Amino acid sequence: MIILKSPREIEIMREAGRRLATVHRKAKEAIKPGMSSYELDALIHQFILDEEGIPSFLGYQGFPASSCISLNDVVIHGIPNKDQIFKAGDLVSLDLGLIYQGYHSDAARTLFVGKVDEKTEKLVRITRESFFKGLEFCRDGQRLSDISHAIQKHCEANGFSVVREFTGHGIGKDLHEDPAIPNYGVPGRGPRLRSGMVLAIEPMVNEGTREIYLEKDGWTVRTSDGHASAHYEHTVLITDGDPELLTWGDEI
Repeated sequence: MIILKSPREIEIMREAGRRLATVHRKAKEAIKPGMSSYELDALIHQFILDEEGIPSFLGYQGFPASSCISLNDVVIHGIPNKDQIFKAGDLVSLDLGLIYQGYHSDAARTLFVGKVDEKTEKLVRITRESFFKGLEFCRDGQRLSDISHAIQKHCEANGFSVVREFTGHGIGKDLHEDPAIPNYGVPGRGPRLRSGMVLAIEPMVNEGTREIYLEKDGWTVRTSDGHASAHYEHTVLITDGDPELLTWGDEI
């Protein structure tokens, strides 16, 4: 069931999103070569507490950290650890969630550690662009799959592939609510968007094949060919007019 949010709930979620955007900015400023993903996760945990939030991911279905930190060929759900050290040229996807007054916000960014090659830079740029292609259809009355189709079309037209096993989602009191939002599909399908819906839209885009596999830890998802992957996500409010990015902040 898709849950429309009341004006009061939207105000709380707007504040949750603003606070998560601040956490993302601080994390971006903190990341550097020589730091471990474990250290970064500890900082992110404190940044969330500083914003009077609760980490959405810590303990969620058993996840052991406050953030998902995914390097290079890891698509999503990377588990921070002390032995994973950032180095120049790494691609780091940060997927973060924050609970404020009982409501979740969710956002992801893919960052560079130092300089990366041209194709990797393009992958991140196209992933971000594909989100905004989908955002054009985040309007009252549009079909859900119009978002999905726009994301897929932009990514594949630029030589990349979209992950199909994982999707965006509704969000509110629960981290994952209806509807699921694939990053692929034909247009004109699925439920119509309505003012008051809040959606976490998140393209996950691979440099090579769209095929992926799950590691033995039960969380880490990698590309099957070892090529890079990028992730970009915002929490989006559907309104009577333009959509509102609740997690908008200092963007890369």
